[in-house]
Amino acid sequence: MNDSTPQDDLPTAPDAADGPAEPPLRSVHTTSFPQILDELGASLLVTTYQAGKLVMLRADAGVLNTHFRGFNKPMGLAVKPARLALGTATDIVEFHDVPAVSARLDPPRKHDACFMPRRTNTTGDVQIHEMAWIGDEVWFANTTFSCLATRSDEYSFHPRWRPSFVSAYAPEDRCHLNGLCVVDGRVRYVTALGETDTAGGWRDNKRDGGILIDVDSSEIIARGLSMPHSPRYYDGRLWVLNSGSGGIGTIDPASGRYDSLAELPGFTRGLSFAGPLAFIGLSQVRESAVFSGIPLVDRLEERTCGVWVLNIHTGETVAFVKFEDAVQEIFAVELLPNVRFGDLINDDPKLIASSYVLPDEALADVPENLRSPPANDPPAS
Repeated sequence: MNDSTPQDDLPTAPDAADGPAEPPLRSVHTTSFPQILDELGASLLVTTYQAGKLVMLRADAGVLNTHFRGFNKPMGLAVKPARLALGTATDIVEFHDVPAVSARLDPPRKHDACFMPRRTNTTGDVQIHEMAWIGDEVWFANTTFSCLATRSDEYSFHPRWRPSFVSAYAPEDRCHLNGLCVVDGRVRYVTALGETDTAGGWRDNKRDGGILIDVDSSEIIARGLSMPHSPRYYDGRLWVLNSGSGGIGTIDPASGRYDSLAELPGFTRGLSFAGPLAFIGLSQVRESAVFSGIPLVDRLEERTCGVWVLNIHTGETVAFVKFEDAVQEIFAVELLPNVRFGDLINDDPKLIASSYVLPDEALADVPENLRSPPANDPPAS
């Protein structure tokens, strides 16, 4: 294990979009963490609804740069080339990479992507949990209504599927449907915290009432899980985070057997893969009725918030970043391939107002000197 390198992340001038000064957003990390990102040619996105931040983890000259953007309860996050979708308290916001804007960011010639807001759909408070792109559409776990849903320009959302044991669409969080897994271009598996059909019914057996459901057949293929999240199909195996025990492992779809790979020092939630590595979000979990009585709390008095990197063949921890002070809970963890040092603009009215995206046929009639301006020059096209 490499030594930890301290990094204090305080709101500074480049992060003015985050608003007024807040409690310190501190982190420490192993030297291997930025090395891994550098080798992958990627960065990592993390959401923390508890702290109200989207965190961009970026390698910068051998250290980890942790860049924060403020949102209202950001949770679900979906990534595809040149696009992001983020679920917040009442909205899904879609961002597109606008390369011409990257040249206008400080420091000059540093950024290789800049995600700008392009579309917002208001869903109401449906507790948007995990999200995924299916083609050009965003699917999400609508936890309040116990269903899978997609965006709508007319309605709050389009219901697409619900567990067979849930009898109605009602804003009652009946089973705490939270995680989704895409296989061959469709949502194939989901996780829920209970096989229940009453308002908040999952809370009565949260310790080991968790389930994994096959969406195609509506069959429950695994039971007895502890607050499971983040199902993923990767490397020919079906992975799941057994969050209530701080675990990660695989499930045999035929038998429903869970095989543990590792148990970590926090509530595991948020999972992304690259090569032989798994990036896993860890939360401290609050001392509250929701998290009381789960195996993790029994096992560890002190728990950690951060992102752990594991070798999926050995279960060995190869890197980590720990958040301190203001950040205590993590939801989504998504690798951003081919973007080493990107930014996302969500609260810079001047930059948003002066940045334009035109169709190719119109762009042909824009003067050449306005198409790709040098750093810090006005309007991008």
